[in-house]
Amino acid sequence: MLFRTTLFLALWECANAFSTQGISINHARHHTDLHASNANEIMPMTQGSSCAIVTPMTDTGKLDIPSLRNVLQFHVDAGTDNLCILGTTGEASVMSMDERAEVIKTAVEEVKGKIPILAGTGTINPEHVKEMTLQAIDLGCDASLVVTPYYVKPPQRGLINHFTTMANLGFPVVMYNIPGRTKVDLTPESTAILADHPYIIGLKDATGDLDRVGKIRSLVGDKILLYSGNDDTSANFVMRGGDGCISVTANVAPEAMHDLMVAALEKDAELVKRINEPLLGLHKNLFIESNPIPVKWAAWRSGIIDSPYCRPPLCELDPKFHVDVETALEAAGLFSFDLNELKNTQFANIGSSSAGS
Repeated sequence: MLFRTTLFLALWECANAFSTQGISINHARHHTDLHASNANEIMPMTQGSSCAIVTPMTDTGKLDIPSLRNVLQFHVDAGTDNLCILGTTGEASVMSMDERAEVIKTAVEEVKGKIPILAGTGTINPEHVKEMTLQAIDLGCDASLVVTPYYVKPPQRGLINHFTTMANLGFPVVMYNIPGRTKVDLTPESTAILADHPYIIGLKDATGDLDRVGKIRSLVGDKILLYSGNDDTSANFVMRGGDGCISVTANVAPEAMHDLMVAALEKDAELVKRINEPLLGLHKNLFIESNPIPVKWAAWRSGIIDSPYCRPPLCELDPKFHVDVETALEAAGLFSFDLNELKNTQFANIGSSSAGS
């Protein structure tokens, strides 16, 4: 078990703000004290673009730590506002605790104090959620992303108890509501109850229902940050009162997603449209197969990571979708390619697969 030193430290004045391209990007909005070994190092989550980063792997499925370091620095240079590690996009569900520790330590070494580090620590079993959250605290993360327990479909009182239990660990929590995957929906009313907890600092909403933004905001006020979990509607989400996004698209277009969130926070509809239109193909085609299959292939094709490998039960992107993702990358201005050459390569790959079957 990791050794935990208890410290009583006043954490942070969450009304702090920093200026980015003419707009004030605000931190979470309440005072808290942390009883944890890294309390005096907590960097508050902010408005803007949070990237749910992929975890680079080698072609044999091992963690590719040098590539991960490059990815982390890529986001520092690109102006990404928050980093989300060990989420669905990061394939955390197929990692051991030792591998999780390796990813967290690498992130802390590379970006601690530069970008807030949000670590995914959610699963079904509350005891395992606690274990992963305590690991994130001890190793230097800044907040935890906790998904509603999936498959078992807890009632609302069970969800309230679950998130309250995790927040009682004394570490900032961003709740994650994605009923399309979990088959349970954290209601706006339950969100409002939980928003009163001093350590619950945000909600990632991946319901796709933009009408909920205003309702949730009316219930919680400025107590928590509201993040969109859907790239295709994230700009509208923010225009309607949200604070930012936790983005898959930002893996390959981090600067554009940062700029898009800034424009949306400023309620500049014309600029939002101008920035977002070239990204629409990415918002769509990075989900042409299960996440993170397409985005890892896109990141590999863009030269950001060295392999598109996804751990089983996932796999690499089907060759029939290569053109779709390539076309989206080109439309976003990320690089140019020879369509005929790609098609020839695609057909050659299909032929090789058929010959071997």
